[in-house]
Amino acid sequence: MSKPKIAIIVGSTRAARFADVPTQWIAKIAKIAKSHADIDVEVVDLRDFPLPFFDEVASSAWVPSTNEVAQRWQKKVAEYDGFIFTAAEYNHGPTAVLKNAIDYAANEWNKKPAGFVGYGSVGGARAVEQLRLHAVELQMAPVKSAVHIAWGDFLAVRQGEKKLEDLEHLNQAAAALVNDVAWWAKALKKARDAEVVDDEIKAA
Repeated sequence: MSKPKIAIIVGSTRAARFADVPTQWIAKIAKIAKSHADIDVEVVDLRDFPLPFFDEVASSAWVPSTNEVAQRWQKKVAEYDGFIFTAAEYNHGPTAVLKNAIDYAANEWNKKPAGFVGYGSVGGARAVEQLRLHAVELQMAPVKSAVHIAWGDFLAVRQGEKKLEDLEHLNQAAAALVNDVAWWAKALKKARDAEVVDDEIKAA
Protein backbone atom coordinates (compact mmCIF):
# COMPACT_ATOMS: atom_id res chain seq x y z
CA MET A 1 0.00 0.00 0.00
CA SER A 2 1.35 3.44 -0.93
CA LYS A 3 1.82 6.07 1.77
CA PRO A 4 -1.38 7.87 2.76
CA LYS A 5 -1.31 11.56 1.84
CA ILE A 6 -2.56 14.09 4.35
CA ALA A 7 -3.53 17.62 3.25
CA ILE A 8 -3.37 20.53 5.66
CA ILE A 9 -5.90 22.93 4.20
CA VAL A 10 -5.44 26.63 4.97
CA GLY A 11 -8.99 27.72 5.76
CA SER A 12 -8.64 31.48 5.23
CA THR A 13 -7.57 33.64 2.30
CA ARG A 14 -7.54 37.09 3.96
CA ALA A 15 -4.42 39.19 3.44
CA ALA A 16 -4.10 39.62 7.22
CA ARG A 17 -4.88 36.01 8.07
CA PHE A 18 -3.41 34.24 11.10
CA ALA A 19 -3.88 30.86 9.42
CA ASP A 20 -0.29 30.58 8.18
CA VAL A 21 1.00 30.34 11.75
CA PRO A 22 -0.97 27.25 12.86
CA THR A 23 -0.63 25.75 9.39
CA GLN A 24 3.17 25.74 9.46
CA TRP A 25 3.19 24.61 13.09
CA ILE A 26 0.90 21.59 12.60
CA ALA A 27 2.65 20.69 9.33
CA LYS A 28 6.01 20.64 11.10
CA ILE A 29 4.64 18.43 13.87
CA ALA A 30 3.17 16.02 11.33
CA LYS A 31 6.32 15.89 9.20
CA ILE A 32 8.87 15.35 11.99
CA ALA A 33 6.87 12.83 14.02
CA LYS A 34 8.95 9.63 13.87
CA SER A 35 5.80 7.55 14.33
CA HIS A 36 4.45 8.94 11.08
CA ALA A 37 7.28 8.30 8.65
CA ASP A 38 4.71 6.30 6.69
CA ILE A 39 2.55 9.29 5.75
CA ASP A 40 3.11 12.22 3.40
CA VAL A 41 1.96 15.70 4.39
CA GLU A 42 1.28 18.66 2.10
CA VAL A 43 -0.08 22.16 2.71
CA VAL A 44 -2.96 23.14 0.40
CA ASP A 45 -3.71 26.88 0.29
CA LEU A 46 -7.18 28.03 -0.76
CA ARG A 47 -5.53 31.14 -2.21
CA ASP A 48 -4.31 28.87 -5.01
CA PHE A 49 -7.91 27.92 -5.81
CA PRO A 50 -9.89 31.19 -6.23
CA LEU A 51 -13.31 29.57 -6.30
CA PRO A 52 -16.38 31.74 -6.95
CA PHE A 53 -19.25 31.42 -4.51
CA PHE A 54 -21.01 28.17 -5.36
CA ASP A 55 -23.00 28.71 -8.53
CA GLU A 56 -23.25 25.30 -10.19
CA VAL A 57 -26.59 23.75 -11.16
CA ALA A 58 -26.09 21.08 -8.47
CA SER A 59 -23.47 19.44 -6.30
CA SER A 60 -20.66 17.75 -8.19
CA ALA A 61 -21.94 14.52 -6.60
CA TRP A 62 -24.73 14.68 -9.18
CA VAL A 63 -23.59 16.98 -12.01
CA PRO A 64 -19.99 17.69 -13.14
CA SER A 65 -18.85 21.21 -12.27
CA THR A 66 -18.40 23.58 -15.19
CA ASN A 67 -15.99 25.98 -13.46
CA GLU A 68 -12.33 25.27 -14.32
CA VAL A 69 -11.07 26.18 -10.85
CA ALA A 70 -13.68 23.89 -9.31
CA GLN A 71 -12.55 21.02 -11.50
CA ARG A 72 -8.93 21.65 -10.51
CA TRP A 73 -9.92 21.83 -6.84
CA GLN A 74 -11.80 18.53 -7.02
CA LYS A 75 -8.81 16.80 -8.60
CA LYS A 76 -6.59 18.19 -5.84
CA VAL A 77 -8.89 17.00 -3.05
CA ALA A 78 -9.05 13.55 -4.66
CA GLU A 79 -5.27 13.17 -4.27
CA TYR A 80 -5.48 12.93 -0.47
CA ASP A 81 -6.38 10.27 2.05
CA GLY A 82 -7.02 12.58 4.99
CA PHE A 83 -7.35 16.25 5.89
CA ILE A 84 -6.49 18.70 8.65
CA PHE A 85 -8.28 22.04 8.29
CA THR A 86 -7.27 25.29 9.95
CA ALA A 87 -10.51 26.86 11.10
CA ALA A 88 -10.87 30.50 12.06
CA GLU A 89 -14.12 31.40 13.81
CA TYR A 90 -16.20 34.25 12.43
CA ASN A 91 -19.54 35.02 14.11
CA HIS A 92 -19.74 31.57 15.73
CA GLY A 93 -18.96 29.73 12.50
CA PRO A 94 -16.22 28.84 10.00
CA THR A 95 -14.98 31.14 7.28
CA ALA A 96 -17.18 31.44 4.20
CA VAL A 97 -14.25 30.62 1.92
CA LEU A 98 -13.65 27.28 3.68
CA LYS A 99 -17.31 26.24 3.65
CA ASN A 100 -17.47 27.22 -0.03
CA ALA A 101 -14.42 25.10 -0.85
CA ILE A 102 -15.92 22.15 1.01
CA ASP A 103 -19.15 22.52 -0.99
CA TYR A 104 -17.28 22.59 -4.29
CA ALA A 105 -16.19 18.97 -3.88
CA ALA A 106 -18.31 15.95 -3.00
CA ASN A 107 -17.26 12.35 -3.61
CA GLU A 108 -13.61 13.37 -3.30
CA TRP A 109 -14.11 13.79 0.48
CA ASN A 110 -15.85 10.45 1.05
CA LYS A 111 -14.48 7.83 3.47
CA LYS A 112 -11.52 9.96 4.56
CA PRO A 113 -10.69 11.40 8.00
CA ALA A 114 -10.98 15.08 8.90
CA GLY A 115 -9.26 16.91 11.75
CA PHE A 116 -9.35 20.55 12.79
CA VAL A 117 -7.11 23.26 14.22
CA GLY A 118 -9.45 25.96 15.48
CA TYR A 119 -8.59 29.46 16.64
CA GLY A 120 -10.34 32.64 17.63
CA SER A 121 -13.17 33.07 20.11
CA VAL A 122 -13.35 30.02 22.44
CA GLY A 123 -10.58 28.44 20.40
CA GLY A 124 -12.66 28.19 17.26
CA ALA A 125 -14.79 25.49 18.95
CA ARG A 126 -18.07 26.58 17.38
CA ALA A 127 -16.55 26.75 13.90
CA VAL A 128 -15.07 23.27 14.38
CA GLU A 129 -18.38 21.83 15.57
CA GLN A 130 -20.12 23.12 12.45
CA LEU A 131 -17.36 21.72 10.26
CA ARG A 132 -17.76 18.32 11.91
CA LEU A 133 -21.41 18.30 10.80
CA HIS A 134 -20.42 19.18 7.23
CA ALA A 135 -17.80 16.42 7.30
CA VAL A 136 -20.32 13.80 8.39
CA GLU A 137 -22.69 14.80 5.59
CA LEU A 138 -19.83 14.28 3.12
CA GLN A 139 -19.21 10.78 4.53
CA MET A 140 -15.95 11.81 6.12
CA ALA A 141 -14.73 10.53 9.48
CA PRO A 142 -14.14 13.56 11.75
CA VAL A 143 -11.72 12.56 14.50
CA LYS A 144 -12.32 13.31 18.18
CA SER A 145 -8.98 15.02 18.80
CA ALA A 146 -8.69 18.68 17.83
CA VAL A 147 -6.55 21.74 18.53
CA HIS A 148 -8.28 24.80 19.97
CA ILE A 149 -6.08 27.90 20.17
CA ALA A 150 -7.92 29.90 22.81
CA TRP A 151 -8.15 33.68 22.73
CA GLY A 152 -5.36 34.31 25.25
CA ASP A 153 -2.92 32.04 23.41
CA PHE A 154 -4.03 33.48 20.08
CA LEU A 155 -3.29 37.03 21.21
CA ALA A 156 0.05 36.08 22.76
CA VAL A 157 1.18 34.48 19.51
CA ARG A 158 -0.30 37.20 17.30
CA GLN A 159 1.47 39.89 19.29
CA GLY A 160 4.79 38.03 19.17
CA GLU A 161 4.97 37.30 22.90
CA LYS A 162 5.01 33.52 22.35
CA LYS A 163 5.16 30.94 19.59
CA LEU A 164 2.75 28.03 19.29
CA GLU A 165 5.58 25.59 19.89
CA ASP A 166 6.14 27.24 23.29
CA LEU A 167 2.67 26.16 24.46
CA GLU A 168 2.94 22.56 25.62
CA HIS A 169 -0.80 21.99 25.99
CA LEU A 170 -1.20 22.87 22.30
CA ASN A 171 1.73 20.69 21.28
CA GLN A 172 0.10 17.75 23.05
CA ALA A 173 -3.24 18.43 21.39
CA ALA A 174 -1.54 18.71 17.99
CA ALA A 175 0.27 15.39 18.45
CA ALA A 176 -3.00 13.67 19.37
CA LEU A 177 -4.71 15.19 16.33
CA VAL A 178 -1.98 14.07 13.93
CA ASN A 179 -2.01 10.58 15.46
CA ASP A 180 -5.77 10.25 14.99
CA VAL A 181 -5.83 11.55 11.43
CA ALA A 182 -2.87 9.35 10.45
CA TRP A 183 -4.44 6.23 11.98
CA TRP A 184 -7.77 6.76 10.27
CA ALA A 185 -6.13 7.71 6.97
CA LYS A 186 -4.25 4.40 6.93
CA ALA A 187 -7.27 2.35 7.95
CA LEU A 188 -9.69 3.97 5.53
CA LYS A 189 -7.20 3.92 2.64
CA LYS A 190 -6.77 0.18 3.18
CA ALA A 191 -10.54 -0.26 3.17
CA ARG A 192 -11.01 1.85 0.04
CA ASP A 193 -8.21 0.00 -1.77
CA ALA A 194 -9.81 -3.35 -0.85
CA GLU A 195 -13.13 -2.08 -2.16
CA VAL A 196 -11.53 -1.22 -5.51
CA VAL A 197 -10.00 -4.71 -5.75
CA ASP A 198 -13.35 -6.31 -4.95
CA ASP A 199 -15.04 -4.26 -7.67
CA GLU A 200 -12.35 -5.26 -10.18
CA ILE A 201 -12.80 -8.95 -9.32
CA LYS A 202 -16.56 -8.68 -9.71
CA ALA A 203 -16.15 -6.94 -13.09
CA ALA A 204 -13.68 -9.54 -14.40
